[in-house]
Amino acid sequence: MARVMIADDSDAIRLVLKDILGIGDHEIVAEAIDGAEAVDVYCKEKPEILLLDLAMPKKDGLTVVNEVMQFDPNAKIILITASDDQKVIQQCLEHGASSYISKPFDFNGVLKAITDILAK
Repeated sequence: MARVMIADDSDAIRLVLKDILGIGDHEIVAEAIDGAEAVDVYCKEKPEILLLDLAMPKKDGLTVVNEVMQFDPNAKIILITASDDQKVIQQCLEHGASSYISKPFDFNGVLKAITDILAK
């Protein structure tokens, strides 16, 4: 079981992720609806894993990755993206994100990404 934070501007995506994480016996410790809130809440809650939407208002995924990694160089960040922009995804991975999940994601893919990142 992991302490997980969800940062996504879509209510529907957050709800689906909460259901998946609940079935996987993970604890949702916080949520954020934009990039600025994601950084602030991460710093307060210090979750084990951050599920981060790449495209959010106020601060984009790359900015959030950079700021979270400055605060916590050991942060475990899984990007969630509907984009096929491999350049942006690669930049996030180079700046500290651990992995990414493409939307639409499936139940097993989300849980496997969490299991894999916990095993590292």
